[in-house]
Amino acid sequence: MTAIDWSVLRTAAEAAREVAYAPYSKFPVGAAGWCADGRLVTGCNVENASYGLGLCAECVLVGNVVASGGGTLVAVAVIGPRPGALMPCGRCRQVLLENGGPQLLIDAEPSPIPLGDLLPHSFGAQDLT
Repeated sequence: MTAIDWSVLRTAAEAAREVAYAPYSKFPVGAAGWCADGRLVTGCNVENASYGLGLCAECVLVGNVVASGGGTLVAVAVIGPRPGALMPCGRCRQVLLENGGPQLLIDAEPSPIPLGDLLPHSFGAQDLT
């Protein structure tokens, strides 16, 4: 994969947002990511009446990456109901770290931000040994 077409990534995230299941919060979210092998994978939030069991769009995205063959994420865009990029929450930053590493680019204004800058001094697999 060479250049990241952020407009394609954002459009895919917007399409994923349109199928989100957000009856409680009314806050639909879509996420799209490029994998190192060139695949474009998406996810949307899926809420639950037991609020704490809801799944963020980024977690669904990572599940879809794994279910479609695995690999490394290189760029992610997250779109909520308002214009512009939406930053991943702390839980999602940790999940994305495991599947993209600190160099994973997160869509932001005015320019993408490496995940390592959003989650400095992170906990990872290296801490388990």
